[in-house]
Order: sequence, then C-alpha cells, then structure tokens
Amino acid sequence: MIFIKNNWTEVLADSLLFSDIDRKDIIQMITCLNPKEESFSRGEFIAQAGEPMKGLGLLLQGSVSVLKENVDGSRIIMNILKPGELFGEMAVFSEERVWPASISALTNSTVLFISPDKIVGRCANACSFHRQLTVNMLRILSDRAMKLNRKVEYMSIRGMREKLCTFFWELYRKQGGNIIHLPMKRNELADFLNVSRPSMSREMGRMRDEGLIDFHLSTVKILKPDKIAEYVQ
Repeated sequence: MIFIKNNWTEVLADSLLFSDIDRKDIIQMITCLNPKEESFSRGEFIAQAGEPMKGLGLLLQGSVSVLKENVDGSRIIMNILKPGELFGEMAVFSEERVWPASISALTNSTVLFISPDKIVGRCANACSFHRQLTVNMLRILSDRAMKLNRKVEYMSIRGMREKLCTFFWELYRKQGGNIIHLPMKRNELADFLNVSRPSMSREMGRMRDEGLIDFHLSTVKILKPDKIAEYVQ
C-alpha cells in the first residue's frame, strides 16, 4: 500500500479530508480510493491552468504554490500549501475538469491524485465511514470558497500600506502575539498581495522607520497594533 510503504500515515490522519475518521479506517479507505502517487522536483509544474485534471491533489510531502498567470506573463500566488492540504477541489467536481490554476512545487514534493468519483460515488465496499469523507469534502469546499473571497478582497485594497497592514493584522489576531511569522517568503507575499516586491519592501522599510513594525527574514514584530489597525480594510 502506498501510505504504508512511504510512511504517509501521519500526514493522511492530519488531513482535513480524513477528519473524524479513525486511522485504522483510513488504511481501508485508501484502498477504496486507489490514489495515484507522483513525485515532483523543486520548480516543476505539478499542473498547469487549462490542462485536464488528473484528480484531486493531496500533498503528502513538500510545499507547493497555487498560481494564477496574467496575460502579461506575471504570476499571482493564490495560496501556499503544506502536507495534508488539498488542491484542485474547487474544479475537480465540475463538468469541464480542467485545472483553474497552475500548481508549482516550491520544494521536492510528493502528491496523491484521487479520482473525484471515488469520493462522492457509491463505495463498492459499502464503507461505513465513506459518508464522513463526503461531509469533510463539503467542509473543505466551503472553507476554500471563503478564502478565495478573501483573496479577491485583498486585490481590491488599493494602498500598499493598507494591504500590508491588513495582512499583518490578520496574522497578529490569528497567532495571538506581537511577533508574527509570515507563512510565505517575501517574493511570495508580494505575489499574494498582487504588488511588486521592491515597492513592498520600500513600504515595509517606511513602516519600520515610523516605528510601526520591525522585521527580520520571515518574522515581523508589531510595535504599534493600534496604528496598524487604523489601516486595516
């Protein structure tokens, strides 16, 4: 079995797709789902927008980015995924079944591709836990739709400082402290906010000079939360 051979049990158990399903049942469920395992090198495209879908992607190892490419060739990072997370779930149940965005490996990565028919179709083995899998899938789709809506909201924010302060404020509230850890690199953050890296760096420098924040590598210290909040949109 794939997950036993490569020791993916922990990753699968922590994935939202298998939430509230016992680990022993996950073993049987993987047999029913019969996924295909593929490995990708750093920088390699796992999928490209417009191509036919292989199935729902579940990241087992590594890190991947979800990219949208503009007509001028520039790219916007929609999301950064870690092991246990899914990609392609918003389109894999559609009639066309083509990738709506490109998926690129940020590091050497391993992916399981699962046929959507195996998730929502009738289980040949009449697994008692298959209904929970469908419920989990619906929850994931709902959550992803909410995140996509938030991404659109970021793109509608005009000012550079407003974009940065809104992003930092959300992490500040989520992580519960003045020192926040960015979930992506600076160039990836610039792509996510749909701004240029140099302009973003200059604005962060101005915010540091004004005593609003301090930063080093992927860590940002919020020095004046009340002032940051004034720019949040």
